[in-house]
Amino acid sequence: MPFNALTGRISARLSELEKHGQMRTLACALGINFCSNDYLGLSIHPLLRDAVREGVEHCQRMGATGSRLLSGHHPIWDELENVFAAYAGTEAALFFNSGYAANTGLLSSILGSEDVVFSDQLNHASIIDGIRLSRAQKVIYPHNDLNFLEDGLRRHAHNSRLGLIVTESIFSMDGDRASLRELFDLAERYGAGIVVDEAHATGVYGPRGRGLVAELGLEQRALAILHTCSKALASAGAFVAGSVMLKRFLVNHARSFIFSTALPPHLAFQIRAALTLAASMDTERTHLSAMAEQLRCRLCSLGFDYGLSDTHIVPLMVPGNRAALDMASALRESGFAVRAIRPPTVPPGTERLRLSLTVRLAREDMERFAEALLRAHLVHG
Repeated sequence: MPFNALTGRISARLSELEKHGQMRTLACALGINFCSNDYLGLSIHPLLRDAVREGVEHCQRMGATGSRLLSGHHPIWDELENVFAAYAGTEAALFFNSGYAANTGLLSSILGSEDVVFSDQLNHASIIDGIRLSRAQKVIYPHNDLNFLEDGLRRHAHNSRLGLIVTESIFSMDGDRASLRELFDLAERYGAGIVVDEAHATGVYGPRGRGLVAELGLEQRALAILHTCSKALASAGAFVAGSVMLKRFLVNHARSFIFSTALPPHLAFQIRAALTLAASMDTERTHLSAMAEQLRCRLCSLGFDYGLSDTHIVPLMVPGNRAALDMASALRESGFAVRAIRPPTVPPGTERLRLSLTVRLAREDMERFAEALLRAHLVHG
């Protein structure tokens, strides 16, 4: 394609976004933050700063200098992976540079074009892209529809390459939970593996914040469990937790691991400190759950729709692109950091404000937010 034709196409697509009010821009979150994934508030914890200082002093180099299979490995990553595997309740764990890299690397390497994979309709883009890269035959089942899923599993029961069920444990845009026990039972009944992405549960749910799979005691029944470090652990990267065999396989086959420069080794000190802190924060987890319940009750009393949320992620449904933008703008003017979530992140007609709560918020903030929301609704509703 000629260069001018390519730039012309790029310009036209940007103009289309502008025309429909869907252009995204970068901006700092100012005000009382209702859109942060820093669920345990660890991003400003002084012990994480101390851990980074310790890491910088301990490690001879600030940069990794290469992938872990070349010059970028450091013993601290072995140590951290062992610590995290013990925390996750699995034999082993492998660190990836991001949750996106973990999902795409895992799914694109363990699945092949002859495999069948079943994926929840609301799974994260990183799961969707990992499946696409694998070229596996995909069956997208309606959100949490176990009957549809079982029908699909039954139809493929005699396929020797029946592969995998993939789900998030807490869905990032809706704040509801997967029916994990039933999903594990279905996987075993039909001979499929199961992968669970705990991105929004790690640190927040389960014993010592180990997630919903651990809460149900299902760790040993999963093929892989993904835990991100960039949300409640306020760090970066992600772990794929599973068997020793799976780890060895990923080291040799996961392209997003093999071909990525390792992260600086001092980051491992930060993650280790965050993990230690998160494991001891039962009081904070109780507080977070209580605030989420308070917010849902207030939204319900005011007649607002928050879907099926029963977690610290509460979607305030504001259908329509313009309506969602106006509501978010009005709330920002009242001093609250919120963001409108619109297509293609969510389907048209399901636009929303994604309210994600952290332990840094207080009960008074829930009341002030509800009052500001009511005022905004009277103006823009």
